[in-house]
Amino acid sequence: MIALVVDSNSQMPPDLAGRLGAIVVPLTVEIDGVAFREGVDLDADRFYEAWNDGHVPEITTSQPAPGLFVEAYDRAIAAGATEILSIHVAESMSGTINSARLAAGLTGVPVRLVDTGTASFGISCCAWAAADALSDGADVESAALVAEARAATLHTTFVVGVPHLMDRSGRADGIEVEAAASDGIAVIALTGPDLSVLATVSELDEAVEVMAADALSRTPTQADGLRIAIGTSDESSRPMSVALTSALASASQVADVVQYRIGPSIGAHTGPGTAGLFVF
Repeated sequence: MIALVVDSNSQMPPDLAGRLGAIVVPLTVEIDGVAFREGVDLDADRFYEAWNDGHVPEITTSQPAPGLFVEAYDRAIAAGATEILSIHVAESMSGTINSARLAAGLTGVPVRLVDTGTASFGISCCAWAAADALSDGADVESAALVAEARAATLHTTFVVGVPHLMDRSGRADGIEVEAAASDGIAVIALTGPDLSVLATVSELDEAVEVMAADALSRTPTQADGLRIAIGTSDESSRPMSVALTSALASASQVADVVQYRIGPSIGAHTGPGTAGLFVF
């Protein structure tokens, strides 16, 4: 049996983790000096509550300790795994995969690591592709290559709720998000490693139109059509994610629409009011 492991930066919802059979290892998110485990004792709702009443919290994120990966790998082995496929946030953004690498050296079965080169639900997209390959009979190396190929073609568009957080994070190389948003609502696009401003609009419904049209213009990476994942940070971004779902769910070229929350380890760099989608 080949076990699938991801980290919580993947923003993988529990129902999808159950569907894929994935074990999720939590990152640490510290809010105003208090440390939490993402998805364990800190969910999206509790995270965004820290922004209430005009308070701007001090937030840091850090990778899981190697011991957490050892625990996850041991759990997989106890469930019958003879190999592990471990798929993670970009090494250029986090030390997570290094912790996984250290844990792999302490694990009693082979562990194949995948650096997706991306973050957020993009990791889940790669894991989903790998899980499909495994269910079709692929070996661990073939499934890892499928995940890496998916990473290279991922496409996402999003609107950032607090633009200066993304600039400060250093994850918006090539554009200044706050400057792009100064003329209106900046719709940011990312394909592979290439970040750009897709459009700057004046109203949220225009942003929805731009994002939906862009998603529907993509070529599916599987035979049954496009898969689209729509992300919501908090209640302030929910109208946008609802509108995106309405615009995309009934399109003939869309095979599947899933919902995910933009949780703590991503929200730390984008803030409340963020919404977006991944298409593949």
